[in-house]
Amino acid sequence: LLSATMDGQVKTDAKLVEILNQNGDSLMQSVLKNPAAYRYQIIYTRIDRDRRNKPSFTNFYYNVDSKRYFNPASVVKMPLAFLSLEKLNQLRSKGVDKFTGMEFDSSWSRQSKLKLDSTSENTKPSIAHFIKKAFLISDNDAYTRMYEFVGQQSINSRMHGMGYNDTRITRRFVRMNEEENRHTNQVRFVKSDGSVIYTQPPQYNTDSFDFSQINRMGKGYINAQDSLINEPIDFTKANSYPLEDMQQTLQSVMFPKSVAAKQRFELTKDDYAYLYRYLSQYPSETDYPKYDTTAFYDSYVKFFFRQGNRLMPKDVRVFNKVGWAYGCLTDVSYVVDFKNRIEFMLAVTIYVNNDGILNDDKYEYDSIGWPFLYKVGQTIYQHELKRERNFKPDLKNFQLKYTPRSNDGRKAVKDVDN
Repeated sequence: LLSATMDGQVKTDAKLVEILNQNGDSLMQSVLKNPAAYRYQIIYTRIDRDRRNKPSFTNFYYNVDSKRYFNPASVVKMPLAFLSLEKLNQLRSKGVDKFTGMEFDSSWSRQSKLKLDSTSENTKPSIAHFIKKAFLISDNDAYTRMYEFVGQQSINSRMHGMGYNDTRITRRFVRMNEEENRHTNQVRFVKSDGSVIYTQPPQYNTDSFDFSQINRMGKGYINAQDSLINEPIDFTKANSYPLEDMQQTLQSVMFPKSVAAKQRFELTKDDYAYLYRYLSQYPSETDYPKYDTTAFYDSYVKFFFRQGNRLMPKDVRVFNKVGWAYGCLTDVSYVVDFKNRIEFMLAVTIYVNNDGILNDDKYEYDSIGWPFLYKVGQTIYQHELKRERNFKPDLKNFQLKYTPRSNDGRKAVKDVDN
């Protein structure tokens, strides 16, 4: 441990500092030397296998502090996908599964109906299709609908029960007040002919939240009326998902036996296979939704490999979720190189907002944020390529078959709220 706050919250390991200092890139090093400005946090997880292929995990930290707030943005879609599948398993006796069509009613102020999804093969929304959209390009409505299905109360009580006590998911990705977000829609599961299989009534969260930790960022923000407010934006009641919780949540799905039983989601073998596919698949390998691959290229949501040519290395797959909002960029990933037989996990967040004003859409994503994440990702990847292992991993459980998208003449989707 190189440094710590007075109450011991900040964690930095000498080993990770040594690894990242081996890359003399000026941009990366200038960011690393300014933790206060960029509020970055990094967790590198080394994975070692024994002779029976059983993995063990060692986390190395750089400037990690669970109490230092950053906006998790779309990374909250990851646990919502896991919780949605888990809830469906609890409803199995009702005759529904992740492919069953769904309809959403408007049951409270500012809620919206949903009965059709033109990007779905059968034009019906479903949890399976929401998961595709949330992972392939980080679709916002898919998250909102999973939030409405699981319900605010169930989301938070379940995450806290699994030990993620600092995680708090309180908001959809549409403009609503605190009370409106406590209410979630009536949901119907329907057959292809529209007949109802099961109706979930509207839900309301009666639980209280602990908002004692004040979370503010920036020196000003643009409000809903497009006026500049010269004070920090208050995220105290917003979604909160610390980097350590993100890393552990992903690990619990990629390697369920590696975490305590209470941290495992109640998923089936088929659920895991479905998640592995869409955590790692590219839009160019997906027919429904059919996304415009010039806008949503292979490395679009693979920040540790996102570079100018927009291509991914041939033998590498990244199982991950990213988020970007309010100047915060985050990626939590499990990276596999099948040719070289290496694997590791990496979770990084950075804040890039030189003018200190939030909601003005003037963030240094292109000039600092994405290049920094790419350089950190490549530094760890190169380190792993050179690292000696007692036993090479058998990675066949993660080696899936992906096929190029068919050329069926349908118009590709380019305009998406994500």
